[in-house]
Amino acid sequence: MVLTLYMGSYTEYPVPGFGGTGKGIYTVQFDTMTGELKVLHSTMVRNPSYLALDSSSQHLYCVTELDQKDGPMVKTFKIKRDFSLELMDEQPIRGGFPCHIVTHEDHLLVTCYATGNLIHLLTDGDSGVRKVVNNFFHHGKSINLERQEGPHAHQTAVHPNRKAIYVCDLGIDTIKAYRFKEGTVQPDTANDCVVSLGGGPRHMVFNKQGTYAYVLNELTADVDVLQYLDGKLKQVGSYSSLPVHFEGMPSASAIRIHPNGKYLYVANRGLEAITVFEIFGSELKRVHMQYTEGQELREFNLTPDGQWLIACHQNSHDTIVYQILDTGELVECYRTRDIKSPSCIVFPN
Repeated sequence: MVLTLYMGSYTEYPVPGFGGTGKGIYTVQFDTMTGELKVLHSTMVRNPSYLALDSSSQHLYCVTELDQKDGPMVKTFKIKRDFSLELMDEQPIRGGFPCHIVTHEDHLLVTCYATGNLIHLLTDGDSGVRKVVNNFFHHGKSINLERQEGPHAHQTAVHPNRKAIYVCDLGIDTIKAYRFKEGTVQPDTANDCVVSLGGGPRHMVFNKQGTYAYVLNELTADVDVLQYLDGKLKQVGSYSSLPVHFEGMPSASAIRIHPNGKYLYVANRGLEAITVFEIFGSELKRVHMQYTEGQELREFNLTPDGQWLIACHQNSHDTIVYQILDTGELVECYRTRDIKSPSCIVFPN
């Protein structure tokens, strides 16, 4: 069986030492029998670091991760019959270094790292983005004077109830709460959740029931466990994803939950490894660590059937395919360097 997926990349260096030499958005064919990857198409876009598909997998959206002075955008592409992309629309946005985008029905939610804000856009399936509805700027700072001098929104997650919205803000150690109401997004500040100080929340995932959220802290590589009860998040635990002998600077990058809800996967740059936890509600047990043997393990994703994990290194250009065993452990099956500076992987719904 063949599965078509899409990968974002960094195509330039917006700041010294950070960026890449990718060719934009890659259309990739994945052989689910062998694990082999084959590039079918590439579409040049400036720093399409994060991608999102609509619920019908007919349209693909991306952010262009650029400084505000360089005109970052949200771009909409139509997915053609051969899985190549046709540009439909490009919408300028007010924010610096947009780093994450997620879809929900006809809504797009974009988080901007440099300016610490959440942008809400509405879409139109026939033409792309209809309009920018709201732009919410965060305020504050935290205890890491170098990285937390101000707000740095990093990811938006929609609760399984499809109403509550949460934004991980690395700069203020807070999961900012919003909600869908009457077709728009509104702040829900009474339900903001402060997490481990100095941790720097980067990404979060919910279990299917929505009873627990697992927050990955970039600056410490700890996973904070949050319980969702009566509409509020409360931290009930914290677990390190690093080995005890690690002496470098933590730089956690991505977190995913297995479709069966039993395992949690965490990526760490510098260590260049994926840590696997078994989930027991509010408690996590580390069961495996897979060293990925590359440079700058930025992102990974699991196939919808939960049988494969694909990971990508931004700096060494390695994209690795792992088979997922029943124990949650990973076994490498394929590796390629055909995809330059990869930063994101999305699968059709």
